[in-house]
Amino acid sequence: MRHAPTNDVTQRAQIWTRLSGDDWAAFDALPPPIRRRLQEHAYDAWAVNALTLWRRFRRKHASSERALRTLLRYLDECEALERAAYAEAYRHRHGAPLPHLAAQASVLRYRSR
Repeated sequence: MRHAPTNDVTQRAQIWTRLSGDDWAAFDALPPPIRRRLQEHAYDAWAVNALTLWRRFRRKHASSERALRTLLRYLDECEALERAAYAEAYRHRHGAPLPHLAAQASVLRYRSR
């Protein structure tokens, strides 16, 4: 399955590989805390990739709870890497910091962490 072109102007294609599959089915197969975190992600977190990671972490860890915590932490790390890459590309292209970072604004979340 090929993904349709998007309006994504971030550096994600240079950082990650997007896996093919049914995004909606993958999203529905994830546990609620992971789905909630994907909804809060600053960029499209690619549900098929998240489901692949979820399955891998569940096999690796003895408990689903540990796998859940690991995946949530990993998603946070990936988001931070994406934001940093986009901010650097913006700074390089415009010669100024990304306004969102210059203002020290946070990513909007549904609830506090």
